[in-house]
Amino acid sequence: MVTKTTKGIKISVITAFQNEYSDPINTEFVFAYKINIVNHTEHTIKLIKRKWYIYDAQGIEREVEGDGVVGEQPVIPPSDHYEYVSGCHLSTEIGKMKGYYVMEDIHSGQTFKVDIPQFILTADLKLN
Repeated sequence: MVTKTTKGIKISVITAFQNEYSDPINTEFVFAYKINIVNHTEHTIKLIKRKWYIYDAQGIEREVEGDGVVGEQPVIPPSDHYEYVSGCHLSTEIGKMKGYYVMEDIHSGQTFKVDIPQFILTADLKLN
């Protein structure tokens, strides 16, 4: 697990290779990641947007951005958390992701960025 706290918002990430959905012969590797967002501030926040930078082992970079996460724009009160699972396809057995969320402080209406720590995606077959 990797963890990073930005402006009182703690982001933790756990990854898992999805062997049953992957096809190594056709260079298709599927990974799942679980993100836990904990609000350690005194104000309720709302996750407005996300931006991902995705890299494969060949150095190819993709950028993915959009509103919310998994079809939601969660509101997280102080001392509470929000967790979700999503996935990523790569054409190599190893890659990495990093990015950021744009959060809104519901009290003030101000938006701010929260870093998503870089994490490694590794197919189980590469670990043998």
